Amino acid sequence: MEGVWRKAKRALGASLCVHLPAVAGDREDGGARERRASDALSLDSTAAAHASAPNTPAATAAPETAALLRRSKSGGKSSKRMCAICFDSMKPGHGQALFTAECSHMFHFHCISSSVKHGNHVCPVCRAKWKEIPFNRSLSSIVPRGRGGLNLNQARLPQQDAYMALLRQVPNRQREGPVLVTSEPADFNDDEPLQKMEAANIGSSRTVEIKTYSEFSAIQQSSQDDFAVLIHLKAPYANPEQVTGRSVNAASVGYPTSRAPVDLVTVLDVSGSMAGTKLALLKRAMGFVIQHLGPSDRLSVIAFSSTARRLFHLRRMSHSGRQQALQAVNSLGANGGTNIADALKKAAKVIEDRSHQNPVCSIILLSDGQDTYNIPSNIRGARPDYSSLVPSSILNHTFRLVPVHGFGFGVDHDSDALHSIAEASGGTFSFIEDEGVIQDAFAQCIGGLLSVVVQNMQVNVECVHSGVKLRCIKSGSYLSKVAAHGRNGSIDVGHLYADEERDFLLSVSLPHCREQTTLLKVACAYRDSLTNEDIKIQGDEVTVLRPKSPISEPVCMEVDRERNRVRAADAIEAARAAAERGALSDAVSILEDCRRILSESFSSRSGDRLCMALDAELREMQERMANRQRYEASGRAYLLSGLSSHSWQRATARGDSTDSDTLVYSYQTPSMVHMLQRSQNHCPSPQGPSQVQQPRILVKPHPR
Repeated sequence: MEGVWRKAKRALGASLCVHLPAVAGDREDGGARERRASDALSLDSTAAAHASAPNTPAATAAPETAALLRRSKSGGKSSKRMCAICFDSMKPGHGQALFTAECSHMFHFHCISSSVKHGNHVCPVCRAKWKEIPFNRSLSSIVPRGRGGLNLNQARLPQQDAYMALLRQVPNRQREGPVLVTSEPADFNDDEPLQKMEAANIGSSRTVEIKTYSEFSAIQQSSQDDFAVLIHLKAPYANPEQVTGRSVNAASVGYPTSRAPVDLVTVLDVSGSMAGTKLALLKRAMGFVIQHLGPSDRLSVIAFSSTARRLFHLRRMSHSGRQQALQAVNSLGANGGTNIADALKKAAKVIEDRSHQNPVCSIILLSDGQDTYNIPSNIRGARPDYSSLVPSSILNHTFRLVPVHGFGFGVDHDSDALHSIAEASGGTFSFIEDEGVIQDAFAQCIGGLLSVVVQNMQVNVECVHSGVKLRCIKSGSYLSKVAAHGRNGSIDVGHLYADEERDFLLSVSLPHCREQTTLLKVACAYRDSLTNEDIKIQGDEVTVLRPKSPISEPVCMEVDRERNRVRAADAIEAARAAAERGALSDAVSILEDCRRILSESFSSRSGDRLCMALDAELREMQERMANRQRYEASGRAYLLSGLSSHSWQRATARGDSTDSDTLVYSYQTPSMVHMLQRSQNHCPSPQGPSQVQQPRILVKPHPR
């Protein structure tokens, strides 16, 4: 039997690390029979989920595994002839006690009692929660012993982490009452009051840094129509340990905080396609999020399939709050269709109706499918209108105060829809191609949300010399305006994470002038998210010399780097448009032309790492446009996540691009990196030997 299990594990992928938080885990000191029974239980539950999904790897597994899958199907004749835990036959009168559960499934008594001893209180076949178990005591008297679920990388998984300790303390639902509310109130103004916090000194300047760079330090006296000026912003520093290092047992009322507390609403797809490993990984990732929210942060969870429901009101993640949040998430099951619009509408209502407000607010949306209830079929090649998916209350903010960060899970999600939702709300779109990195993707996002230091930022540009005119502002997805007379302009930046940087490229026209010319002055105004102070910063004026004869000097490296980044983003957008109209060869050519131009730039010839990273990214996109099938499977989502990252100058997940070794351009902040390290230490995401190696990502350097 042991040999069969080894083959089954190998066929299902030995590097998979799945955690089912609702089922407690194995004890390391248990006997061989107990370990085998628990392993069999976990494998059987995952195999049953895979059996219903023909496109999963299990569907094409080795013959031994396929046999196990067939034998573990719920309701099949074989389930009545053999135990779903040990797969030995069950015949009355053969000296083995049998146990029939309330869901009508039968097991060997010693198998199921061993499983229950390890804290598993659900049917291994149908996952029904049992009220009566094979012990002479009630379920409420049994305390879960630890984590459970399929774990094929046991040696690498920490056995005594904070999340595990917290799970052990989750009270039994029979004693505490149900977490899922069957009927929702008309108004969601039942949010838990805020915790009074004291701002702590984070030990550094809390003002934004503004720098400006002109294309050349000197320009000939004759007039110029397109002279480049770069505005560089850098948010205040925050210690990543202070931002992301909140223990699950941290803080009582009045505890000093070094960051702004967050109101977070997570909108989770639990449609039928999420059954099995996907849902298990989602629960694990949500457990990580819950663990790393502090007592002053508040969380509400919306689960959706054909309809949406609020699992619990917006509540503080105190010790009891985390317990109940874990309980609610662990209770989720997968079935039904995908109704993204209904889910976002409910999430927006949670935010609109709240009686109290934390300084930072955001929505995380994860889906693995396409909204079949609100988006009509693509008729005659017309592009669907995704605006109906986003509630108007989210759109009606100048600074996009409630960004929706979309996560496309797997290869079957609607990347166009999720990208459109994120773009309209000021959020980012991430492509989780490898389902195993979902926790890392969430960790990167949370690392940013927990480090917001700047809100409602606006940058103002004013021309100084009477002959200077502002022609345009390259600001990506940030709203920018240039006055009709060209004498001033503005950029609505919104919020910034700690240590985040923003670059905006301006084009100005210069008059004929014989003396030094003062071109622009730049200022910004914003609100400090921790102290709630309104702050105004005045930058240095931009001046250039005006010699009579041309002066030979290289272009400013900072300006050239930003010009290359903008050029790459424009090429990605143009390639996407070509691909959507069916011209994949044109799309590949657009990216190839951009790569050639980048290679000829001054910064590229100087060995600039950003240019190398941009080239690697464009090359990867070309490969994903090799044919229509590959573009539909992953190319579109990969392009859109890259476009989202560059247009907002913010880190997104692409494939395994949350890995700090990767080679594609990233905007990760120290707080994001720190949270990622916590995620990878919490539960490593092993790379199987059969996986295709994704391009490596370079964390954005800070050369200035």
